[in-house]
Amino acid sequence: PNILTAANLVSGILAILLAVAGRIDLAPFAIFLGAIFDFLDGFAARLLKSNSELGKQLDSLADMVTFGVAPGVIMMVLMVQVSTDTFQSFTSPLLGEMMIDGHLTFTQWLAGIFSGEVGFSLKNYFPFMALLIPFFSLFRLAKFNIDVRQSTSFIGLPTPANTLFFMSFPLAYIYSYPTTLLELEVYSVVYHPSFLGALILLFSLMLISEFPLFSLKFKSMKWQGNEIRYIFLLISLIFIIIFLMWSLALIVFLYLILAFAENTFIKKKKDEI
Repeated sequence: PNILTAANLVSGILAILLAVAGRIDLAPFAIFLGAIFDFLDGFAARLLKSNSELGKQLDSLADMVTFGVAPGVIMMVLMVQVSTDTFQSFTSPLLGEMMIDGHLTFTQWLAGIFSGEVGFSLKNYFPFMALLIPFFSLFRLAKFNIDVRQSTSFIGLPTPANTLFFMSFPLAYIYSYPTTLLELEVYSVVYHPSFLGALILLFSLMLISEFPLFSLKFKSMKWQGNEIRYIFLLISLIFIIIFLMWSLALIVFLYLILAFAENTFIKKKKDEI
């Protein structure tokens, strides 16, 4: 299990290296690989009955890199790139090809920031907003380790869910193209640095919130008691088939909506009974 946890850490480091190199088309897949290792280490620990305090600490340290630092760096690189792209020449059958070589690279931006060549303006420094992701992930992971209320459910948004949400943005940016003027307008809003910054702030605060969220751990395979989980999995599958690259963000939104519905209606009804 600890070797699998270390593989999760290495996957996160690989994602960071790919992002800094400008390969935001590949960096999310390194994070997905880390998520697989993160699942397998817990599965192996339960299978071998080798749960330990060391494994718990290693898991948090690896998660801090893969689901904290890596998504923050990836979003920072994305925000640098979109700040020089207004989508006026975004690749699409309708609107023509995008001049990727004309973009300001992350390393050029970073060198300009630290050398003082980049002027001091909010727009130029806005990508640093992405560092809120690892900042709040640190507190989220530490809180999870000591919060006894989170043995069967979650309090606040888990770091893997937060990371999956943000991975939709680089994937859709690279692999999903607007084909109509309406889609172009939507992309121009969604990929505006201010909008991305607002999402980063909102979801970072969700990491440390007291909002209860259900886990996907099934105590049994029966429908009763698992209604929310089955509904979530079914709709998530539909999202993946229909929305492809945007499905990750939509699935996380669905997760939050269903958790709100469970807390507001289902648990309230049970308490009344």
